[in-house]
Parts: sequence; C-alpha cells; structure tokens
Amino acid sequence: MIITMQRDATPEQIRAVCDRIRELGFAPHEMPGAQCTAVCITGNKGAVEASLFTRLDGVADAVAVSQPFKLVARETHPEPTVIEVRGVRIGGGGLCVMAGPCSVEGREQVMTTAAHVRAHGAQVLRGGAFKPRTSPYEFQGLKDEGLRLLAEARDATGMPIITEVKDTETLDRVAAVADILQIGARNMQNFSLLERVGKIGKPVMLKRGLSSTVKEWLMAAEYIVASGNRDVILCERGIRTFETLTRNTLDLGIVPILRHLTHLPIVVDPSHGTGVARAVGPMARAAVAAGVDGLMIEVHPVPARALSDGPQALTFAMFEEVMRDVRRIAAAMDQELS
Repeated sequence: MIITMQRDATPEQIRAVCDRIRELGFAPHEMPGAQCTAVCITGNKGAVEASLFTRLDGVADAVAVSQPFKLVARETHPEPTVIEVRGVRIGGGGLCVMAGPCSVEGREQVMTTAAHVRAHGAQVLRGGAFKPRTSPYEFQGLKDEGLRLLAEARDATGMPIITEVKDTETLDRVAAVADILQIGARNMQNFSLLERVGKIGKPVMLKRGLSSTVKEWLMAAEYIVASGNRDVILCERGIRTFETLTRNTLDLGIVPILRHLTHLPIVVDPSHGTGVARAVGPMARAAVAAGVDGLMIEVHPVPARALSDGPQALTFAMFEEVMRDVRRIAAAMDQELS
C-alpha cells in the first residue's frame, strides 16, 4: 500500500502515519517527492484496509500497490530517481557513459585507459579488481592492488569509479574505495550480499542475472532498497538464450517496459550483451535510441592481450567512434551526456 500525504502535511503527521504502520506490524518507508511525501508499506502478507490510514491527519489517500516490488515501482515513486556521484548524475534525462577495462591488469593499462575514455566523454571509470570467473584457473583480478590503482586513476582523472563486489567477505574493502558498487549477473540473487549493500551508503548497480526475468530482477533490487539503500541502478547486460554467435542476447526491448515499471535509472552494457567488439557500437547506438540513462563499455589499450573479455573490448579508436555516434543520437533524443 502507498499512503499519499497532503502537500502541507507536517513532519509530525508523517511520523504518526509511520507509527501507526509499525503498530500494525509492518514497515514504513518515507518517499519524499516533488509535490508531497508518500509512505510505502512493506511486510504485509495481504491487502491492508485503506480506512486504517485515510482518517489520520495529513493523509490525502491510501491505495494498494499492484506490483510485488513496491519500493522500486513507479506507481509508488512517479518521479525518476537521480543518483549523483562526485558531481556525475545518473538518471533524470542525461546520458552517463561508464567505460574502462574489464579487469585492472597494471598501472599503465588502467591509467592510459582512464585518461583516454575521460578525454572522449566517459564520466565514470569501470574496472574489475575482484573478478568472479567461470573457471578457477582464469585471472581473478589484482584484488586490493587493483582497488589501489583504480583510486589512483580516480585522483588523476576526477572520474568516480565503479567496480564489482563479489561477496560479503570482501565487501567492506571494496566499499572503502569504490564510488559505485557493482553486483554482477551471477550474484543478482545473492540475497545476503544484496542486504549487505543495502546497508552501505553507496550507490549500487545491479546487473540482470543470466536467465532472470524482469520481475526477478526488480525483486532483487527491492532487497537492496528495502534494506535502506535507495540509490540503485539497473543494468541490462544480456540474457542467456539458444543463440551462440553472441555471448548473450541483449534484451533492449525491456527498456521501455522498465521505464513504465520502475523509477530506477537504467544502464545497458553492450559489451557483455554481445561479447563481440564489432557489435558493441551498433548496440550502444540502439540503447541510446531506446532511451537509456547510461552505457557501460569495456575498453582496453590492446584487447588481444587482455586478461579477461578481450573479444568484446573496444580499442581506443573504436571507443572514439562509438562516442561520436552516441553524442549524435543522444542529441537527436534531446539527451545530453551527463
């Protein structure tokens, strides 16, 4: 249920509504808006009688929420969520480009890549320090040294950094450095990890699981928001289908559907979504045309020597070309780079 307060509702009246919700054994979630404050109820197993709240002072209305994901649903929060990280805005009409190597491999690699993507329009530096890999024999990342190098690149370029957190054991170490925490596709339903990042005051980008439905994805986001963190970004990175010519099948058709269902910012990762470098540019252009809030693109100085995801990484020249195209399409959509 969502309880809409009157425009002139006082803090005391809002507090009284929250107290009443707790008395009933449920959890209140205040959601300030441009026009008024709403209070969402979670923890109820069935319908809640509206009359329990409509007669309280300051209440304008109380209506049931049709979706099981209540806190991330647009019907409970009509305005789009905008997340600000070190001056970079994600959501709300701009286009944010996150770019960098799949894995941090060394100082020269990450510093040169960071400088290049920054010079050509990227606003956030991506790079993996802790790398969960399919095979235990593949490169697992530089770990703490990788975090140190990312922090150095941030200091040199001014770009905030996003990096993956793979488990609860290393979460605090990653959160101490990262500006945005990335939850990878394989961890989308790692509920212990979702609850922990929900208690850390840093934005979280939640990638869609390999074979997850949109409902499962949004319910995973609900775990984070219900734990106290409202700064969640959704990332479509392709799903597993019968096709083998691409690494995954990039599901751009869900972008307008997500826009209708949720207020959270939407980012598309055409690198993982295709797994083929020559396909990244066209899919990035298509994603911008579909109205996304951001792109996540893998870039490497020499993709043939990359320790992870070399086939999908763009060269510096390819990234320049993609950014030129992205700017033109974004302009046609009345959208500017953040």
